[in-house]
Amino acid sequence: MDYHVLLYYCYTQIEDPEQFRDEHHRLCLRLNLRGRIIVAPEGLNGTVSGMVADCAEYMRLVKADPRFAALEFKVEPAAAHTFQKLHVRVKPEIVHVGLPHIKPYERTGVHLSPQEFRALKDQDDVVVLDVRSDYEHELGRFKNAVTLDIENFREFPDKVAELEQYKGKKILTYCTGGIKCEKASAFLLEQGFEDVYQLHGGIIKYGLEAGGEDFDGKCYVFDGRVAVDVNSVNPTIISHCHHCGTLSDRMVNCANPHCNAHVPLCETCGQQLEGACSATCLEHPDKRPYDGTGTYPKISNHYSPEQGLISYRAPAR
Repeated sequence: MDYHVLLYYCYTQIEDPEQFRDEHHRLCLRLNLRGRIIVAPEGLNGTVSGMVADCAEYMRLVKADPRFAALEFKVEPAAAHTFQKLHVRVKPEIVHVGLPHIKPYERTGVHLSPQEFRALKDQDDVVVLDVRSDYEHELGRFKNAVTLDIENFREFPDKVAELEQYKGKKILTYCTGGIKCEKASAFLLEQGFEDVYQLHGGIIKYGLEAGGEDFDGKCYVFDGRVAVDVNSVNPTIISHCHHCGTLSDRMVNCANPHCNAHVPLCETCGQQLEGACSATCLEHPDKRPYDGTGTYPKISNHYSPEQGLISYRAPAR
């Protein structure tokens, strides 16, 4: 394949996020990359797609910066760009959870390689904890994992009380690429949990390096692919069509923009409901046209990658 998708993050101090953001946007423009990148005082987080050579140059230049020397890229092949646009934004945190005081580069859970995670996950004194949102772990998760009923990661701190029963066990956290686990495991340590670990590189790295063994279903990703295969050892489907209940790992966003639920919807129901998650959403006057994919990228008239750089520095009126 001619393209790569890069998933990465790094918790490190960035003294002037606004200046760094401008410089990084220009770098991505020069290399024809597309994707979503977040810059914050606590670090860098991104998913981008581009031609193989452009991605290689991007990785080389990012890691040449001493602040990101320890950064690890998860690299996956793609047939084309998985993003339509480029967005580089400054935010208070590189993953929003409302815990800016927690600095994973100072203290966080013990990092486990995919092989170490696989060796530990089924032991009696271990609890495997999924820290992702409900629509993510409903599509795919590790066998016997503990999941939390959360719609967004920022709800995680309020759910930690439910985990008190596991304080005497080893807690192995995991997420898509590892970034959420950095803060989740650090917060668990702050709350008095002692044996806390995290799957380094997340589900994506586990699939690439350990064959995805015992990960049931697919992994939800935040780009145009929506869901990706992880398990090449003992794969299975665990998610069910939101409408008819049959097994389906075909993930869509509801065609009603006021609902926009992330749900599995089988091919048959997708056609019958025209991409809506229910008969009610099917009848909504604002329902979007269904093209069979169930994804609806935002439309910006006259968008160009440079627009993000210009609009970021537009003077206040």
